[in-house]
Amino acid sequence: MTVLVRLPNHVGDACMALPALHLLRDAGLRCALVGRGWGDSLLEGMHLHYVTIQGRLLHDVARIKAAPKPIEGVMRGLILPNSFGSALLFVLADVPSAGLATAHRSWLLRWPSPEPVECHEVERFYAAALAALRAWGITTDRTAPPPSLDLPLTQEQRSAAAAVRRTGRVGEPYALLAPIATGLHRGRVKHWAHFAQLMSVLRDRGLTPVAAPPAAEVDAARGALPGATILPSVPLGVFAALAEGAAVVIANDSGTSHIAAAVGARQVTIFGVTDRTRTGPWSRRAVCVGANGAWPGVDEVVAAIDQALQLP
Repeated sequence: MTVLVRLPNHVGDACMALPALHLLRDAGLRCALVGRGWGDSLLEGMHLHYVTIQGRLLHDVARIKAAPKPIEGVMRGLILPNSFGSALLFVLADVPSAGLATAHRSWLLRWPSPEPVECHEVERFYAAALAALRAWGITTDRTAPPPSLDLPLTQEQRSAAAAVRRTGRVGEPYALLAPIATGLHRGRVKHWAHFAQLMSVLRDRGLTPVAAPPAAEVDAARGALPGATILPSVPLGVFAALAEGAAVVIANDSGTSHIAAAVGARQVTIFGVTDRTRTGPWSRRAVCVGANGAWPGVDEVVAAIDQALQLP
């Protein structure tokens, strides 16, 4: 049986959905993915067929219907986003689907499952996949997600990251920073305001401060990280390889934090407007600092960096 998985719409959520994808594959199912364009690079190492959608309903339906069908077996869907539109997409594409019964969409799902009690997003996505397996009569003894996300990278992605570093004359060890978090969260700024004060701290510890922001954030990153090496924008899979090779990744609670967790990098994640119990990095090599409604001070972040650098 082939399962067409509708990925979440945000980078961090897609990373947190990795244990759910591994669960499906370990249960013996063939998987294909449906998601935004950035996901093809991020998940390249999983070697799965990928259907890129753009958020235009009829266009996206046509893309799914035009995708290669499995040679044998039935096609079923698993919808990981909570939205009504993601369920409607698969209905119009004639893909009977499982998913959480959120956003008044249970009537669009062939196999709806109840929302889990308040939990981490990794556990939420995993619960959706586990409920789908049970609804399809597939047994598994894996009832909880593992402690790591396990994003596979390709050798080509690692080689591209090394080439970008050579071009930027970045040797080891280096710290990868992501100071920008665009948009607002419930009307509040999503990024810590004091990354500039970390530049001398990192150099004192023998680390080269480095960033590889999206093209639209280059100027903002230069302003936030005076004197840091700003590498060219790269596909997400290559960015993940840069994170994997860093001595430490320092980021807001953002997609970068979850990419760092996905490749098992040492990391410091800074909180100020979000809840770490729901969206904190799913990794044993992560140090979290700050809290919802309370950005940390510089000294707290420096202590967290020193703690992360000591992790095995």
